[in-house]
Amino acid sequence: MGQQVKAVVAKAKGEPVEVVMIDVPDPGPGEALVEIKACGVCHTDLHYREGAINDEFPFLLGHEAAGIVEAVGPDVTDVAPGDFVILNWRAVCGECRSCKRGKPQICFNTHNATQKMTLDGVELSPALGIGAFAEKTLVAAGQATKVDPSVRPEVAGLIGCGVMAGLGAALNTGNVSRGDSVAVFGCGGVGDAAIEGARIAGASTIIAVDLDDKKLEWAKDFGATHTINAKSGDVVEQIREITDGNGVDVAIEAVGLPVTYEQAFYARDLAGTVVLVGVPSPEMKIELPLIEVFGRGGSLKSSWYGDCLPSRDFPMLIDLYLQGRLNLDGFVSETIGIDGVEEAFHKMEAGEVLRSVVVM
Repeated sequence: MGQQVKAVVAKAKGEPVEVVMIDVPDPGPGEALVEIKACGVCHTDLHYREGAINDEFPFLLGHEAAGIVEAVGPDVTDVAPGDFVILNWRAVCGECRSCKRGKPQICFNTHNATQKMTLDGVELSPALGIGAFAEKTLVAAGQATKVDPSVRPEVAGLIGCGVMAGLGAALNTGNVSRGDSVAVFGCGGVGDAAIEGARIAGASTIIAVDLDDKKLEWAKDFGATHTINAKSGDVVEQIREITDGNGVDVAIEAVGLPVTYEQAFYARDLAGTVVLVGVPSPEMKIELPLIEVFGRGGSLKSSWYGDCLPSRDFPMLIDLYLQGRLNLDGFVSETIGIDGVEEAFHKMEAGEVLRSVVVM
């Protein structure tokens, strides 16, 4: 039978989003219907609206969400109606060559719901396979991760994308450990989460780099011990000055630009690690002297979704938050209604917020 619910849709490239009624089918095999309680406004949603990811309009936006499972289809055992869940966009298959090697966090065959939600009979493309700027959404059951229901939905949902990406870049990909020095380039939501991750890991020096003094002040709230405004001079030299001339053990690039990646590359110590978590556009290229890549040693890594395994990492991070050890509240700049998404995009572009969160 299905049902109609209110949702935010991007109908055409670059046009303002609209709040419309969409049709959501009942869950089929391996699917779950989730009543959305809150959903963060992530920069990836804006990329979808601008057609920067693909042109499969119309898009059902929103993916950084938490909610309550309303119903599940046949053969679903991991979640049940009434469970409080965080949605993720990487439901692991358990069968691909990576999963069988015991590395499900880099599953090569992640999947989404089979059935499509529709607008006036037209199939919608859900952002990252989720589409959670909606009263209810249909996902693959593996995209719903059960967590402690005592946490507020508006902070829980943030773990579903940006916070996990940044934390994971530090904790999982960068393997930041006690006493390490870390530089984070770009202090938006993902960058600040990387700073938070470095703090949790016990890094002794955490250097935040950005062009915006306001964002650098926010970075201090998440654990930055030093800040550098990139307009103030040579960033690499300033990082070396802070680290006794050596550079950092781990440099995390959370912007996705060639210039900041190059800064991260040269700002690391010998045998240090560079982690790219910022998302570049397809036409971007970098050019580095191969002798420098060889001579400096260490690792050049990319971090996709923080190399997370949602079933392992989401409950752990919620526990850290409930223990007062993870500052999720600091990421929520404002809560808004479902009709405030377009304005939230403008605030995001202006650098006025870390996260606007839609509360249903």
